[in-house]
Amino acid sequence: MIIFVLFFLFALFFAPFLLVPFILFFLLLLLFLPFKFTIDSIFNLVTVPAQLYKIATNPVLRKNHSLEHATVNILEKEYGCNKLAGYAEENGFYILGINDISAVEEAAQRGLALMKSGRKQLAIHTRCGTSMLVANFISAVIFLLLLLYTGYFSILNMVIAIIIANLLGPYLGQILQRFVTTTPEIEEMEIISASYNEVNYFSNQRSKIFVRTEIIPYLR
Repeated sequence: MIIFVLFFLFALFFAPFLLVPFILFFLLLLLFLPFKFTIDSIFNLVTVPAQLYKIATNPVLRKNHSLEHATVNILEKEYGCNKLAGYAEENGFYILGINDISAVEEAAQRGLALMKSGRKQLAIHTRCGTSMLVANFISAVIFLLLLLYTGYFSILNMVIAIIIANLLGPYLGQILQRFVTTTPEIEEMEIISASYNEVNYFSNQRSKIFVRTEIIPYLR
């Protein structure tokens, strides 16, 4: 990075012609960026509703999504963890960014117990991927509407769409979490075990811990 800055300063003051390729590349990037954004918008317009529908129509996936959020919330608030991530499957959920499997299992058990006792808000998390999906969908809709209205592949339209999407995404994302991608009805769920998955001890890659869950029929 430092070498690049020094080269840029040298070229700017002593050999401006060296910057011509960079300027041309930047201009081409500005030219084609709206076209790529259009393709991405059309793609998001189709795929985002499909992803949300897949979760919304799968009660078990929604339950595990809730438990994943509860676990992350407990790890962050009570264990001081940060930069965690996770995602749900039908037979459990993954927690990424922590090596302590005991802490994950304890947080999962505590999150489950608290939700069963009425702490339903633990099923919601501010950094859930649902907010990102919503933001992508909103930006796609707004950009395509502006494109149809103006008739131009404009960077300005792209910037407007991104700004509005990032303003509305977090709020609409939490609403969708509450009513579409999670459920507080986890009374029949039990945590069976926690195990390491794809841990790389020789690099800085984040660990992945899988928490297996199960529906206990007699609790229904």
